[in-house]
Amino acid sequence: MNSSNETVARFSNSDPVLVIMAKAPRPGSVKTRLAPALSSEAVVAFYHCLLEDTLALARFLGDVEVGIMCPESDVRDLTRLAGGQASVVAQRGQGLAAGLTSVFAHFSQGCDGEIRRRRIIAFNSDSPHLPPSVLEDAFESLKTHDLVVGPTHDGGYYLVGAKAFHPSLFENDGMGTSSALEKLLSRARSLQLSIHLAAAFYDIDEADDLARLAEDLRLAPERAPRTASWLQQWELAAERSRTGTGEL
Repeated sequence: MNSSNETVARFSNSDPVLVIMAKAPRPGSVKTRLAPALSSEAVVAFYHCLLEDTLALARFLGDVEVGIMCPESDVRDLTRLAGGQASVVAQRGQGLAAGLTSVFAHFSQGCDGEIRRRRIIAFNSDSPHLPPSVLEDAFESLKTHDLVVGPTHDGGYYLVGAKAFHPSLFENDGMGTSSALEKLLSRARSLQLSIHLAAAFYDIDEADDLARLAEDLRLAPERAPRTASWLQQWELAAERSRTGTGEL
């Protein structure tokens, strides 16, 4: 835990902050909806690549503090994976809504406990192929708006950012449903927050998303090189399985 605390101290006065919502790569705890397309071991390996590429994307942004918010049980593994390049913080409570609330509660607080206005964005761990300009524009939008949200095509969102902590923003959030985005926007409007919508994007939840990502990264593997390499090997193995020349 010392390395995590040292990282927090080193970045404590910086602004903006990008916080990755993550879990430790373990069977049965990450990307479970990919199970029909991938074995549990393959899901873990794939998620590990996604997370490493997401960290690389965050670091690419330059003068941005990078954090990871995760369940308490995952702190040790993710601290090791981050390699001292991000502060790893245990969320309070269970579930994604609690994790998002923890992001803004924790990172809006200075070392002395004083609440500060910072541009904080919570970002999912499975969109490393997102163009960096989208994140840069999202941070820029927080100079003139209270909230920025990146919608996904399935009715959710891949990022949410604010420059103040709003304790009720994620109450009864409905994460994982097709109405998650609308519920968040409705709650933001009830709090009279000005909202900027970032470019719509997709995350990786199901087999169709996996195929779409593989196609995108064939054209631009540099956007997420570890994930691109893993997907290339997966596609080769799948083809061998279909033609009877090997096993998946």
